[in-house]
Amino acid sequence: MARKSKGFRFGFSEFIFILLVVVSSTMLTFNSGKFILNFKKIGFSIVSSIEKCVFSVSDGIRNTVTSVAELRKLKKDYNELVIKLENYEKMQRSNVDIRKENERLRELLDFSVSAEEKNIPAQIISRELDNSFSYLTIDKGSVNGIKKNMPVLAYQNGNRGLVGKIVQVGTFTSLIMPVYNVSNNVSARIQNTRDLGLVTGQGNPDLPLQMQYIRKRVAPELNFGDLIVTSGENGNYMRDVQIGTISKITVLDYNSSLNIEVTPIIDFSRLENVIVVNQKELNDKHLQEEKE
Repeated sequence: MARKSKGFRFGFSEFIFILLVVVSSTMLTFNSGKFILNFKKIGFSIVSSIEKCVFSVSDGIRNTVTSVAELRKLKKDYNELVIKLENYEKMQRSNVDIRKENERLRELLDFSVSAEEKNIPAQIISRELDNSFSYLTIDKGSVNGIKKNMPVLAYQNGNRGLVGKIVQVGTFTSLIMPVYNVSNNVSARIQNTRDLGLVTGQGNPDLPLQMQYIRKRVAPELNFGDLIVTSGENGNYMRDVQIGTISKITVLDYNSSLNIEVTPIIDFSRLENVIVVNQKELNDKHLQEEKE
């Protein structure tokens, strides 16, 4: 019977041999310095990468903090500029308003000085707009020489126009019945034809005035835009003060007179200053000229 061949066995002696070979190789590598050199390279790469990451993060944080600070400063500067711009715009508007106010007052003063009759400049301080019997209140009264039934004029856009008349006088304030009040009847003429009629209001400054008692036969002589002025009769108003312009002419079959609509020469929605006229006394300037 043939004998079986024995297989290779990894015994303790073989393990000791291999371990000695590995240890010897490792010691030889350490002694040659190659392993140490590789370790340094790997360590340097790792440390430098970490340092780079840390630097990038810290630089990013620093840049972010700097950007936030700059943004905060820019926002502050922007807000300051916005405030300055608003103040400048307000100043510009104020200057424009002041110039306009000065122009209005200059016109009023020029008219007040040049007028023959004694006059008292006043300012409107309140008005009733929702009542057919509307009135305007001014800041001048009896202490300023104002009396009942004195005519009230205004100088607007280069035109001297009729506002109304004084109907009540207090110590420091007075009440004006404007031409658009339904109870105010003004004797008036069409300037180019000199036809005489009566102008009345409709209780609202936004509605046209009505002129009545103009004969039908003069209709061909009338035109839109013709000027209506005070007649000067009855002593209520001076002569030839502008009231308004013709805006519509209606011929009624059952009436012998024309129905004429008149647009007031004064824009009452923009009216601020008026002049109360004392027809019985001369203006100081004209009184002085007469004495000279």
